[in-house]
Amino acid sequence: MPTYLPAGGRLAALALSLAVALSAVGLGGASAADPGSPYGPQAPQNPATAANGAATMHGDSASSGTTPYPGPGTAKVDYSRTALASACPTVVVGGDGYVISLCTTIFGQTPTVHLLDPASGADLASLALPKGALFGGVYAYLDNADRLVVVDGDDNLVRIGHHRTGSGWTLRVDESTPLGGAVPPGDSIVGLTPAWDGKVWFATASGVIGTVDTGTGAVRSISTGEGVQNSISTVPGRTAVATDHALYLLTSAPDGTPVVEWRAPYDRGPARKPGQLSWGTGTTPSFFGPEGGTEFVTIVDNAAPHGNLLVYRVSGGPEPICRVPVLTQYARSGTEDAVIASGRSVFVTNTYGYPYPALPEGAPASQPASANFDGGLSRVDVDPDGTGCSVVWNSPVKSAALPRLSLADGKIYTVSVTGPTGSAGLNTFAQYHHTVVDPATGNQLSSSYLGIGLVYNPLQMRGTASPDGTLYQGTETGVVRISKR
Repeated sequence: MPTYLPAGGRLAALALSLAVALSAVGLGGASAADPGSPYGPQAPQNPATAANGAATMHGDSASSGTTPYPGPGTAKVDYSRTALASACPTVVVGGDGYVISLCTTIFGQTPTVHLLDPASGADLASLALPKGALFGGVYAYLDNADRLVVVDGDDNLVRIGHHRTGSGWTLRVDESTPLGGAVPPGDSIVGLTPAWDGKVWFATASGVIGTVDTGTGAVRSISTGEGVQNSISTVPGRTAVATDHALYLLTSAPDGTPVVEWRAPYDRGPARKPGQLSWGTGTTPSFFGPEGGTEFVTIVDNAAPHGNLLVYRVSGGPEPICRVPVLTQYARSGTEDAVIASGRSVFVTNTYGYPYPALPEGAPASQPASANFDGGLSRVDVDPDGTGCSVVWNSPVKSAALPRLSLADGKIYTVSVTGPTGSAGLNTFAQYHHTVVDPATGNQLSSSYLGIGLVYNPLQMRGTASPDGTLYQGTETGVVRISKR
């Protein structure tokens, strides 16, 4: 499988396929989540990561898709683009405010870490990593010392720190732990996230799930025999992994060996859908809940003609409390994006027909071969008694990025697209806009033009808000910095 792919689901391998195709929390003024917000509470803060909101692609180790920080708002915005000649699916922000992005170069397909200036977006330092069948790179995270944790091409779990020098900044590997034989030959790490005890959970493309103790170097793993194409999520004492056949909820034995608490098969549909990158769910599991942020876990299946939102009670076993068709305003729908999940609400993005410029190596043919990209979002709420779910609204917003919900200002931020969205149009003529959506109604609150063509194409990647309200959006060729004017 190729290296890194950019999408809310699994953009590690795609970034490399795309590159091949193209070449043939410490800032002043930070705002915490509003305790009066109808969404939330926030997922618990993982002690092994940087502050929630900007520690992972999906914000936190629970993969909630939320941030405790405000976004740029609905007024006029300023924006600038940092051209890195790379697809940049992971953008995270440390406690010192510096922005770290993990990208794959267009020419050479080299995974590269960049340190960006929070004041200007300028590229301050970079570090190329060994190439390999990497997949976990997209789902790198910041640890509690603001080091980027990622698996390199030699199957080493590395922690990359950014350090001042006499002339500026440098990036270097501060710590490296070999995963040894836990990763079978030809396999690759897909998901990567820490547990509350400091061990790091991982999942491979072939379905190996394991933990690594970076203090002792001990690695423990099991095999599901099913493919994994998305990241994984953790809350205190539990880890969720979605394979291409089922959702797994796991704990671990005292020595770190994964233990399956329950397995929930889902409808994987008759085939891969256009606008998805594999045959199965396109979503990373997300934990959420109205009491502690951990009561439920959710994915979207691959049923035809519409995917179903599946919500499970974490302590309730493998039967979902609801199975609700989503994005039914269209004849067909599906998603490659992780959901936003907060309080009792889940927000699902439609990627059916989204024309990725390239597909991962070995991706099966889709049925149908192609389709129009309609976009759209759905909100589904868990009933107050926790025994069912209902659709609250459907929205026509045509999101080209993976949206994020601000718990500070109560708005959803994304990048929408207008104009032609066929494969050629997406990179040449499509127009991209910084777009704000009302989570209460699904209405578009504002839209600010960013630019046209591939340099602004976000490829269904998720933007990250920093504590001062600046939004950083990875694109096909670099990172866009969007701030309040």
